[in-house]
Amino acid sequence: MKIKFDSNQPYQNEAIDAVVNLFEGQALKSGTFELNLAASTELISEIGLGNRLTLNRNRLLTNLQAVQKYNGLLINKELNGLDFSVEMETGTGKTYVYLRTIFALHQRYGFSKFIVVVPSVAIREGVMTSIRLMREHFQTLYDNVAFDAWVYDSRQVTKLRHFAQTSALQILVMNIDAFNKQSNNIIHRELDLLSGHKPIEFIQAACPIVILDEPQSMESDQAKRAIASLNPLCTFRYSATHRNLYNQVYRLDPVRAYDLKLVKRIEVNSILDEPDFNQPFILVQGITATKNQVSAKLLIDTNTNKGPQRKTVSVKGSGADLFDLSGERTNYNGYIIDEISAIDGFISFTNGLVLYVGEPYGGKTDDVLRVQIKETIREHLDKELRIKNILPGITGPGAQLKVLSLFFIDRVVNYASEDGKIRFWFEQAYKELSALPKYKELKLPSVENVHSGYFSMYKNVPKDTRGDSSVDDEAYELIMKDKERLLSPDTPLRFIFSHSALREGWDNPNIFQICTLNESKSEIKKRQEIGRGLRLPVMSNGERCFDESINRLTIIANEHYSEFARQQTEIEVECGVSFTNRITNKKESRSAKLKSDWRLNIDFVELWDHIKHRTRYSVDYDTSVLVERVAHKLANAEKLKPIRINIQKSQLTLSEYGMDTQLLSVREADINETSQNTIPDLLSYLQSKTELTRQTLAEILTRSGRLEEVRQNPQQFLDQALSAITSELRALMVDGIKYEQINGQEYEMFLFKEREIIGAISNMVEVDKSIYDVVEVDSEVERKFAETMNTRHDIRHFIKLPSWFKINTPLGTYNPDWAIVKEDDEKVYLVRETKGNKEELKMRAYEWAKIQCGKAHFKALGVSYDVVTDASEV
Repeated sequence: MKIKFDSNQPYQNEAIDAVVNLFEGQALKSGTFELNLAASTELISEIGLGNRLTLNRNRLLTNLQAVQKYNGLLINKELNGLDFSVEMETGTGKTYVYLRTIFALHQRYGFSKFIVVVPSVAIREGVMTSIRLMREHFQTLYDNVAFDAWVYDSRQVTKLRHFAQTSALQILVMNIDAFNKQSNNIIHRELDLLSGHKPIEFIQAACPIVILDEPQSMESDQAKRAIASLNPLCTFRYSATHRNLYNQVYRLDPVRAYDLKLVKRIEVNSILDEPDFNQPFILVQGITATKNQVSAKLLIDTNTNKGPQRKTVSVKGSGADLFDLSGERTNYNGYIIDEISAIDGFISFTNGLVLYVGEPYGGKTDDVLRVQIKETIREHLDKELRIKNILPGITGPGAQLKVLSLFFIDRVVNYASEDGKIRFWFEQAYKELSALPKYKELKLPSVENVHSGYFSMYKNVPKDTRGDSSVDDEAYELIMKDKERLLSPDTPLRFIFSHSALREGWDNPNIFQICTLNESKSEIKKRQEIGRGLRLPVMSNGERCFDESINRLTIIANEHYSEFARQQTEIEVECGVSFTNRITNKKESRSAKLKSDWRLNIDFVELWDHIKHRTRYSVDYDTSVLVERVAHKLANAEKLKPIRINIQKSQLTLSEYGMDTQLLSVREADINETSQNTIPDLLSYLQSKTELTRQTLAEILTRSGRLEEVRQNPQQFLDQALSAITSELRALMVDGIKYEQINGQEYEMFLFKEREIIGAISNMVEVDKSIYDVVEVDSEVERKFAETMNTRHDIRHFIKLPSWFKINTPLGTYNPDWAIVKEDDEKVYLVRETKGNKEELKMRAYEWAKIQCGKAHFKALGVSYDVVTDASEV
């Protein structure tokens, strides 16, 4: 199957624009970037061509502040270096965004040298897979631009000469381990193959724009020095889990991504080992080594004033007696620590017991794991059955969607061995469940074809690893190559078993179940594991599925739901927004039930007759008005400033840590007008971006009265003109949009019957005045709205419009919130959108524009539409 990519996702375009707009005013052309780094100009010329920045730091700061203001971020008072942070939640297309940003920067400003630095083989392979899948998509968007994309290989360092000397777009992907050590990295050695130059000198001469993927893994002093040694023009950091933020330009946090339905809903199915306290229980939670001692944390049963409870205790060195630490519970007689090994990660006791980190002793651990596996298979098969029944009704005959489940395990041997207990339990449960009559229509494959493990190998033997060692390469490569195959409905493989290798760097959009057969206590690790399944799924036609009833990720966890939910406090602290009611307890969810007489409810039937019609739109605007408005806006824009070159003199210093750059002096110089290249074809450039006629564009530029300034800074003028045209054109399109009914096309009532609504009980509001017994709400604003509407005497009926009720707009589809029947002296039929703050909504141009289109759609149907913040406004 071939995955299709949507170039019109507003939040992705916002992230791309945030970076591109940082360079507003940058000259379009590129040329040799000459550096004075204690080397001759001849050496620089010999080595190659590089990116050139014509903006000074003051202009960059002004641009940064404008970008931050637009995106609702804290505004920098000063520019803190040339590192910039982009925060995007896992599953929202972070890799797509930064790769497309490369093409946008190349097209607009001519930047041609880019390096993507990654912390691991997994992420490196993921980046290269993305480039391969997206190549055609990007070339379609960016005029079929030629580009090279390749992975740095120390055995082929001569390719860096081409990277430095070519003028074609270059995307070089590098693992930071390839250049972060002065002593043993080939990249820092003088080589005869490169005329005595060091490979890294070719990179430095290119003055690349560096993109850091998962920068939180590259925050050590050594990593920072290594990145600086690349001599980057600037650095962009992309992650969902930044440790530090540098000049932040965009933020799509987990809560906003969740509320915008850009990722799957999360629900938790907890399988718990309720302690019976009749036998000793020990779990090694962690081992810590310092210069002076080795300590460990153990989870054991202890006597308290309220009876026995399971608690964490700390132990240091040998000799600790669990009998004493447990409050003299007799179960622990003889459990005295003999050794704590931080190197091998185990604790041994004098009675011969040896436990590794994460390994429990006693309790009903195996029973819990067995139940987790069976519940995961059950969830999986139920999901397949549900999708098979409802998907064709959404997308047409023949539509399919592959369902995958992912298991995280602590010890590879428990699955990889033929007699491994996890393998045995899985095959036993699959055979039992797949034979049930309810799953017969799925025509399930045999057990040997539906599951596989992706583990690191050592001498052809699967091995436990941390996920960051060289032996992980094969596992990464295999799962990356299988990524597309796994999406195909024709491939029987459905259940994936992994160790640490897939914690980060790999995801598959069709993961619907994640079973954690391990003790995942780390906050980042937990988010990384969940992140493997957050991306919206892909159907067999290559398009994303946006159906909310399907897009649900179930976590089958060996911890209580409330404990799992508490782990999200880290996200709440980061975002300043609560995750309350956003993560669902699977055992406390329910379906909204249609009332038995819903088809006979006259208020609903009349309401549906008013709003059910599908429409088509056309856009009509007066060109003369567009010319007048754009010309006026352009005339009042910031006056152009001459292009200035920022000249920096630096010297290179070598130390045991590697190569550092020391700044010696900075000055600026104007570019003499007579030395500038010919002014670019303004009309052709703007026409390619706007599709307006040359005559219209010429009239705009002439009436702006600004043409005399163009020679001072052509690119800044083009930036201003394009910005003015885009904003005014969008406003006129929305103002001038007209909808008309399409004869014979409407939303059918039977879809209410076919499309089940499932949600958390805590997110359901019981109502009387609707066709359902409850309505599902996404926020406190919606909850209060529904509760008030249900008690008002003048409200006869209301429904939350389902996700499949969509209106087409020039900016994508729009799903309004509520449809209402109100009666005072007469019945009126209303559609209302609920928002917490209308002013905040206006700041997000795409969202506000879609709402204006919604208003035009319902106007064509003769139905009142408005945005409200409270039920009292209805």
